[in-house]
Amino acid sequence: MKAHEILNNPFLNKGTAFTMEEREKLGLIGLLPPHVQTIEEQAEETYAQMQTKANNLEKRLFLMQIFNTNRTLFYYLFSQHLAEFNPIVYDPTIAETIEHYSDLFVDPQYAAYLDINHPENIEKTLKNAAEDREIRLIVVTDAEGILGIGDWGTNGVDISVGKLMVYTGAAGINPSYVLPLVIDGGTNREELRNNPRYLGNRHERVRGDRYYDFIEQFVQTAERLFPKLYLHWEDFGRGNAANILEKYRKQIPTFNDDIQGTGIVTLGGVFAAMAISGQKLTNQVYLCFGGGTAGAGIASRVHREMVREGLSEEEAYKRFFMVDKQGLLFDDMEDLTPEQRPFAKKRSDFPNADKLTDLAEVVRTVKATILVGTSTVPGTFTQEVVEAMCKNTERPCIFPLSNPTELAEASAEDLITWSDGKAFVATGIPADDVSYKGVNYVIGQANNALIYPGLGLGMLASEASLLTDEMIAAAADSLSGITDITKPGAPVLPPFKYVGEVSIKVAEAVAKKAKEQGLARAKEQDMVKAVHDFKWYPKYQ
Repeated sequence: MKAHEILNNPFLNKGTAFTMEEREKLGLIGLLPPHVQTIEEQAEETYAQMQTKANNLEKRLFLMQIFNTNRTLFYYLFSQHLAEFNPIVYDPTIAETIEHYSDLFVDPQYAAYLDINHPENIEKTLKNAAEDREIRLIVVTDAEGILGIGDWGTNGVDISVGKLMVYTGAAGINPSYVLPLVIDGGTNREELRNNPRYLGNRHERVRGDRYYDFIEQFVQTAERLFPKLYLHWEDFGRGNAANILEKYRKQIPTFNDDIQGTGIVTLGGVFAAMAISGQKLTNQVYLCFGGGTAGAGIASRVHREMVREGLSEEEAYKRFFMVDKQGLLFDDMEDLTPEQRPFAKKRSDFPNADKLTDLAEVVRTVKATILVGTSTVPGTFTQEVVEAMCKNTERPCIFPLSNPTELAEASAEDLITWSDGKAFVATGIPADDVSYKGVNYVIGQANNALIYPGLGLGMLASEASLLTDEMIAAAADSLSGITDITKPGAPVLPPFKYVGEVSIKVAEAVAKKAKEQGLARAKEQDMVKAVHDFKWYPKYQ
């Protein structure tokens, strides 16, 4: 490679850290300032520059410059400041960059853009994006259901980029193994189609057979080109996400974070709450507030666990209730999604059915003990709702998981106060500790990043042929033991600052379960060693 090609390749570039011997060998003499820096010096200088930025959006744009020019330096810095950087490089700041992606576009960031109007270009696109790299992990989105902000078309590629940053920062997935990808199937957001600077297809979303045929061609091509691929689906719309996962999850190593990831981390929080309070999961009444992809996915995950712990499917479903925009879901509603239908109830079983559009009334009627919010409707977990939960059980689980901040169902401080410190609280956004009546309540974040990086590391290290329900349950179980749950005010989920340690525990649990089920294809059969050998560390070669 020519000197400037090396300096412009983020996987090879070391910037001012190239030694004099390397500069001589690679033809870099005179192309860099003469002082050779260590990666520690580069990181210190970069961090100091970042601190001068006025807000998180400016910080993210600055860090993306480092990401686009020197992956090793970026991840060295990220690994030192995981808790600080995560909300900058990913949620919630990434929502702003997605909304303005076309206006701010500078660098494609080694991402791949698949155009639904040109299926003949799928293979060429994947080969061009991969270059000569061994791709082991693809995060793909069609950007119809981005975070809490909806349909953003090709702008949504940034969610794939950000997700992979967390994979590498938290779990050490080698950045040369990953590929962010967006399927541009159009957008139903009129403001994008009318924006002269929008870089995606300016037509409504393609639906039906043409859409699913394109997905099938993409999957078949990617599996052929990258035989050790782990495929992660991200932020697909509620009409497609579950269909795609159900089609492929028993065929290939694949995962949908919105359906499975949120369910795993929420289940981990529920496990901890049950351990602290001495309650049994199978005695709980679960109320889902928000019946979209995430809400239904979480409910399905907890339902499967109740079945695994001894209930029949029918017995378990009796303990689940779902509220969406229509109110409590009944089986005579014509607009139920396939994922909602198993949780819908018979209207005749509820004499007050006409009042069950009100959340507090639903809580009182069904005697809910676990309330999980994925509605993106802010302020809906009111004091009345919380007090009703506390009448149903001594220690309710109340998890307002919607994000970003302005869409949260309630704040952690209000939930602790209104419940008189009785509620187990986990939030979908970072939350400060809450001091109440002399106890410091540490608020765990139900952040999927506690799960999916380690899950991916375990899958890749073991070369598992499938991701099974048993492996998912092992991942949820592994979230315990990081923090001391016997302390008053202890969080039900590990704080994000422990994500590196959590990721290793999750990876080992998943890899061991893969081997136990006969699904591990890696040559190394000691799964702990396989995980640690596969993990990448950000240092110059």
